[in-house]
Amino acid sequence: MASSMALNTAAGISGMLKDGHQSLEGLDAATIRNISAAKELSRIVSTSLGPNGMNKLVVNHLEKITVTSDCATIVQELEISHPAAKMLSLAATMQDAECGDGTNLTVSFAGGLLHSTEELLRSGLHTSEIIAGFKKAGDKLHAILPQLVASTVTEMNEESLAKGIMPVLAAKMYGSGETLAPIVSKACLATATKSSTSTSGLAVNPEAVRVCKILGGNMDQSQVIHGFVALRGVETSITSAKDAKITVFGCGIEASGTEAKGTVLMKNAEDLKGYNKSEEVKMEEIIKSIADTGTKVVVSGGTVSEMALHFIERYNMICIKIPSKWELRRLCSAINASALVRLGPATPDEMGYADEVSVQEIGGRPVTIFRQTKSLEDGCKLATILLRASTSNVLADLERAVDDGVHACKQLCKDGRLVPGAGATEMELAVQIRNYADSSPGLDQYAIRAFAKTLEFCPKILAENAGLNSSHVLAGLSAAHVNGNAQAGVDIEGGLDGTSDNKSGILMENPICDILITKESAFRLALDAALTVLKVDQIIMSKPARGGGKR
Repeated sequence: MASSMALNTAAGISGMLKDGHQSLEGLDAATIRNISAAKELSRIVSTSLGPNGMNKLVVNHLEKITVTSDCATIVQELEISHPAAKMLSLAATMQDAECGDGTNLTVSFAGGLLHSTEELLRSGLHTSEIIAGFKKAGDKLHAILPQLVASTVTEMNEESLAKGIMPVLAAKMYGSGETLAPIVSKACLATATKSSTSTSGLAVNPEAVRVCKILGGNMDQSQVIHGFVALRGVETSITSAKDAKITVFGCGIEASGTEAKGTVLMKNAEDLKGYNKSEEVKMEEIIKSIADTGTKVVVSGGTVSEMALHFIERYNMICIKIPSKWELRRLCSAINASALVRLGPATPDEMGYADEVSVQEIGGRPVTIFRQTKSLEDGCKLATILLRASTSNVLADLERAVDDGVHACKQLCKDGRLVPGAGATEMELAVQIRNYADSSPGLDQYAIRAFAKTLEFCPKILAENAGLNSSHVLAGLSAAHVNGNAQAGVDIEGGLDGTSDNKSGILMENPICDILITKESAFRLALDAALTVLKVDQIIMSKPARGGGKR
């Protein structure tokens, strides 16, 4: 005990902690290393920014191949272990969960701030002065942003919603916006509920919009189905029913086995016939009682015995198996049913309803559609977007784009204000914050000016990814914004389209808009992540647990 309580003061921190720990402190050992890790992550994802962003091919430890330009997916598949880079990854994950869009902006801006910080530290500024300057610049940014509103979505209809979310979809998959935007807006409006907290009076629940992927065909064949789609056929010969009452079982439809072993003694053939007969009579009694409630469709969460199928066919009902409990839960939500855990007839409150249940063949595979048509006036509880594409990678990218579009609809219903896109908002913020730095006394003005310069990364990367001369585009954009044109943005088609008259790469009349609430969230999370990394002056890592990877 005495030896464990003794502290060798000459050993320093090594004498205080257990063997095998690591401790890094100081500017070069801790701060600069953290900044370098965050910069590296930012460099990886920044080339994927915008509609012309490049894809990343990531192979994880299970040899699963992911090809995407979606920042949230990239940082998730990279399996980041460095704690500072992981903070930027967590900020991107939070942005994706809240807004769906703006994840690349979050990581790239945070990495840009830390890159500027490294130069300021080399110049002799203290970390506390840099943090104070960044906080002042962040407060100024959030004060300026609402003043840059270009338009507001007031009427929540398919056309206005589609226009608002088109840049979000185009950023994920360039050229898909015109096709996917009307589909996503239609699905969101079908499932929207009334809300007193949002400015539009509507609220969109992303969980109410489901995506089904069917390989084959092309993107133009994608469609919205008001209701639930099961990617499998039915078990019976009857394949369609209208005005269908539906009974859902969370268990299988079969004779239940006993918990303990039992022995049945049969002395002759009559005993054997009678034994089978009693089982058949009991099963028929159960199926008949289900049919007597008016049920036209039976859904099972487990196996369906041949005897049960025989009697279901006899009473002209449809039977479908849905083994996934998550799919079963979504179906119950779509048809307003409760899953039964016992075999027997359902009460009227437990039964579901669909205007039409039918089996269709799409892309060479049978799918069962539970469609709601008449009940749309009361609000459909679930909408399914059926996506078609030629390859699984394109399908996965389309699914991510739709998910981001649904979250964008949710944000638009909450706050319909839009700001200029195509890098116009970032450039206008950079110009105004630079002017603010010129009027600020003290050393933190250098940090504010670095903050303003970092904001120019967005138009710069958009221009580089579009094959434009970024220096010329930035100079032209800066001049346009100084002269009062707050709408001027990057023309990503100027350098790609040989027939375009606009060779400067600058859109003076900018039709592209981004959602204000998404921009605010991205800048806030990026600044918080960067400041958190900056405040770290010492890294202490304990010895990894046995079997852990090498640090």
